[in-house]
Amino acid sequence: MDERAGPDGVTLYVARDEAERGSEAPFFAVFEGPGRTERWGYVCGNCESFDTAMDTMGRIVCTRCPNRRKPTEWDAVHE
Repeated sequence: MDERAGPDGVTLYVARDEAERGSEAPFFAVFEGPGRTERWGYVCGNCESFDTAMDTMGRIVCTRCPNRRKPTEWDAVHE
């Protein structure tokens, strides 16, 4: 895992082997410790930003570039 300084200088660990498909590049899982026990979020593989967001339907969006992952769950109301 890659060790990186995250927001507020906290040390975060990027698991390049745990990826979610994005429209531009993968989103990689980020953990608070090297033991992968506490999930922190995702890092964008396109721009390397930690500024990502996930909604209740599993959609992941990078707020700094156009990289996005489609929702993993669908609600009939949205179709």
